[in-house]
Amino acid sequence: MPDLTDDWEAFKRLSDEEVEARARADPDAQPTAAAFWKNAVVSMPAPKQILSIRIDPDILRWFKKGGRGYQTRINAVLKSYVEAQKRKR
Repeated sequence: MPDLTDDWEAFKRLSDEEVEARARADPDAQPTAAAFWKNAVVSMPAPKQILSIRIDPDILRWFKKGGRGYQTRINAVLKSYVEAQKRKR
């Protein structure tokens, strides 16, 4: 199977069967057992708060280079930092 990581047009042309075959070949993407879904609970994350923050231009450019979702990525980095600090205590 060719790697389609950076070829989204080729990925979009895959049939449902090809997508499923690729997912089943990935050890990290195996289907969940029916028993899992019996006790699964849907939980919605808390809404994010709007904030004005000053960030160095080079840092903002770096995150924006990743395209859409740069604010989510900034949030993820901050969250990782907070979790690491909590583990130090």
